[in-house]
Amino acid sequence: MTALTLSTAGAPGLRADAIVVGVAKGTKGPVVAPGAEAVDKAYDGKLADVLETLGASGAEGEVTKLPAPAGFKAPLVLAVGLGAEPEKDAGYDGEALRRAAGVAARALAGSKKAAFLLPLTDAADAGAVGEGALLGAYSFDTYKENGKDAKSAGGKAPLADVVLLGGKPRDRAYKAAIERATAVAEELNRARDLVNTPPNDLNPAAFAAIAQDAAKAHGLKVQVLDEKALAKGGYGGILGVGSGSASAPRLVKLSYTTSKAKKHLALVGKGITYDSGGISLKPAGHNETMKCDMSGAAAVFAAVVAAARLGLEVNVTGWLALAENMPSGSATRPGDVLRMFSGKTVEVLNTDAEGRLVLADALWAASQEKPDAIVDVATLTGAMVLALGNRTFGVMANDEAFRTAVHEAAEEVGEEAWPMPLPEHLRKGMDSPVADIANMGERMGGGLVAGLFLREFIGDGITWAHLDIAGPAFNEQGPFGYTPKGGTGSAVRTLVRLAELTASGDLG
Repeated sequence: MTALTLSTAGAPGLRADAIVVGVAKGTKGPVVAPGAEAVDKAYDGKLADVLETLGASGAEGEVTKLPAPAGFKAPLVLAVGLGAEPEKDAGYDGEALRRAAGVAARALAGSKKAAFLLPLTDAADAGAVGEGALLGAYSFDTYKENGKDAKSAGGKAPLADVVLLGGKPRDRAYKAAIERATAVAEELNRARDLVNTPPNDLNPAAFAAIAQDAAKAHGLKVQVLDEKALAKGGYGGILGVGSGSASAPRLVKLSYTTSKAKKHLALVGKGITYDSGGISLKPAGHNETMKCDMSGAAAVFAAVVAAARLGLEVNVTGWLALAENMPSGSATRPGDVLRMFSGKTVEVLNTDAEGRLVLADALWAASQEKPDAIVDVATLTGAMVLALGNRTFGVMANDEAFRTAVHEAAEEVGEEAWPMPLPEHLRKGMDSPVADIANMGERMGGGLVAGLFLREFIGDGITWAHLDIAGPAFNEQGPFGYTPKGGTGSAVRTLVRLAELTASGDLG
C-alpha cells in the first residue's frame, strides 16, 4: 500500500528516486508550474527550455524524464503535463492536479519514493494531489505468480512512498486533507480490488464475508440476510435473480452511525457478482467483463467504510444487493412473475434486466427506515453507455434540485456525470397484463426506463437519486490519468462527498 506524507524538506536535499514537477501548456510553449522554483533554479531558470527541447508541450498526461541537476540527491526529475496554463491568478483545477499526480505515480512504478512538487495553493490542492497519486499507484496483482508479492504490469511494483513538498505538515487543514485523501483513495482502491476479483472467488457469500470483516475492523454494524432469511422476508426480486445459481444470494446492510448525526443517508448498490444474462443469455463477446456487474455494491461498500474512517457526522447505511445471475433448471424464466419485497408483482420479460430487480428489493428495504435521502448506484444499462460513453455516468432523481446537487458533487470531486430525465411517457411501456409492472419497457431510452422502474420502489416522500455507472465502472482500454485498466471505483468519491454534504447540511 502506497504511503502518503507531507514534508517541508527542500527538493535538492531530499533522498528520493524522483522529483515530480508540473509543466503547463502555455501560449508560447511549455511553462513550469508553481512549486518547482527550486528545480527550475537548479537548471539556471531554463527548465522550460530543456523540456521543450525534449519535446514536451505541457499537454495533459504527458510525461518527460530528465536527469536531476547537480546538487540534487534524487537522480531523476519527472515533468508531468497539467494541460492548458490557467489564467492569471486562477490557479490550477483540482482535477488537473489529481490526474497529473496519477500519471506521475503510474510512470514511477518500480520506484520506492517520489517527491511531488506540483502546485499547492491550499489544503484542497494537497488533497487532490495526494488522492491522485494514491489512485495512480494502484495495481491488482493478486492472481499473478507469487500472489501478493508479484509485481504490477511491466514487471514493476507500485510506487511505495509519496511525499508532498510545499505543503504545511503542521497545519490542521493540510493534515485533514491528507487524511481524507488517504481514506478515500484506499477505500476506492478496495472497491477496485473487488471489481477485479474473478467471480469464482467473489460470489455473494464471499462478498458478504468481506463486508463483515470490514465492519468488524471499522466499528460498523452489519446484517447479512442469506437465502433463508430472504425467503422468509419476501425478497422476491433478489431471490428470483439468484435462483439459477449454485451460489445463493445475499442482502447485506452496513450501518455507520454517530450520536452527532442529524441526518441519515442511505446508499444502495447493485451487486451482481457475475451476470450471464440468465435464461436471456448474453451473446458471445458480452460475458467476459461481467464480473464488474457488482461495481455499484463495491462503491457503496467503500463509501460507507470511508465515512466511518473520516468520522463524518451523518448516519450512513449501505445496502448491498448481491446475487449471481446464471441459467439453469431453477432459473427465473422470461414470463415469470416475481412478488417483490414491497408487495408489488413484476413480470420478468428479460432475465438480463436483473439489476433493477435486486435493487428494487433493496430500495424498498432502505425506504422502510425513512432516510433523508437514498442514492443507488448500478452498472444498470448498456443504453446509458450509448448515451454518455465510457467515462460518464448518468444521474436521475425524483427531485430536480437533488439531481442537480448530486451532479455538482460529482463534478466537484472530479467524476464525470450528466443529469438525465425521467420522462413520464416512458412509464406506460412497462404496463403488464398479468402483473403490477414489467421489468422491461420501450427499447429506446432504456436507461431512463430502468430509472422509472426503480422509482416505483421508493417510499413516499423520500428524496432519491439513481447513478447508472455502466460506462465508467470498468475500463477496458489503457490506463489514463489516475484511472487504471479494469475496475475503476466509479462513484465512490461522489458518494463520500454526498455524505459530507449531508453531514454539513449543505445537501438538500
